[in-house]
Amino acid sequence: MLLEGKVALVTGAGSGIGRATALRLAAEGATVFVNDVTEERAQATVDEIGSDAPAYAVGADVSDSAAVNAMVAAAESRCGHVDVLVNVAGIPWGGPGESERFNATLEAMMLEMAAGGPPTTRWDMLCHITDESFARMLAVHLCGTFYTIRAAAPGMMRREAGAIVNFASGAAVSPMPGSPHYSAAKAGVLGMTRSMAAELGPYGIRVNAVAPGPVETPMTAILPPAFMAASVAQYALQRVAHPDEIASVVLFLASEESSFMTGQTLEPNGGMHM
Repeated sequence: MLLEGKVALVTGAGSGIGRATALRLAAEGATVFVNDVTEERAQATVDEIGSDAPAYAVGADVSDSAAVNAMVAAAESRCGHVDVLVNVAGIPWGGPGESERFNATLEAMMLEMAAGGPPTTRWDMLCHITDESFARMLAVHLCGTFYTIRAAAPGMMRREAGAIVNFASGAAVSPMPGSPHYSAAKAGVLGMTRSMAAELGPYGIRVNAVAPGPVETPMTAILPPAFMAASVAQYALQRVAHPDEIASVVLFLASEESSFMTGQTLEPNGGMHM
């Protein structure tokens, strides 16, 4: 087992990639602290892990630094330390109405192209993103990643060992019209990953990132099916990923199989870009 005897904390693990990651790390012998915004959501994943490995549910909003500090303290109190931190927690939209506007724009464009011409509908999401929406997107994705690392790093530094895996997105490295706040937050995660890798490397702590393409999760389920089909048809593998496939990449970065990798971004994107 690649993680036997290790303690892992996975945020946003109540569903999707986070859930698949928690299950995979547990299967490889790790004691897993499963986080989601509510303890009930986290407990559902703990129940799936069952008796395969020790697992604990921890409810916390990662955009709340005090809640994050308490979450990490609880894990360290119960197990003494955290060896692996995986920051998956995220949101697709920052404010009400954004999903509906985004999908309506996509659907209009798809209909225009289906009629045989170029789309005349134009994106106008940028002008409708509120201050609150922009701040919420960064609070969850960027601040949440920072808060968890800041809380877990001292223990890892004392032990001079640890592996941190942050989640970015293909939207951080490829143009994604209609969601500039999401792209900005995920690009920020990549910059922070490299900075923290440089600072924590001398302590034996590795910090890497995963920037997946479309994955079969609740976040992509809200997109128009016709848009998804047209998009993935342009990828080399012509399909979306299953969460388990992304969890395998996380396992690699969390384990000693990647012992000489830090400050890197792996992009399991099915050939979305190369």
